[in-house]
Amino acid sequence: MAKKVVINKDDCFGCGACTATCPEVFQMEDDGKAGVVAQPSDELDAAVEDAVNGCPVAAIKAE
Repeated sequence: MAKKVVINKDDCFGCGACTATCPEVFQMEDDGKAGVVAQPSDELDAAVEDAVNGCPVAAIKAE
């Protein structure tokens, strides 16, 4: 089952790791921080988990 993804904008510093890992779900926004552009499908669960685990400040949560 696909997970809901949320980014804590207070913690995000815009490194871009999540956008490089899963651009279907994450994109950089005008504020220089990552944003969720689409909730992931089941097929993207592994890429989303990689993005969550690769965030250096643990700003991404997938529930």
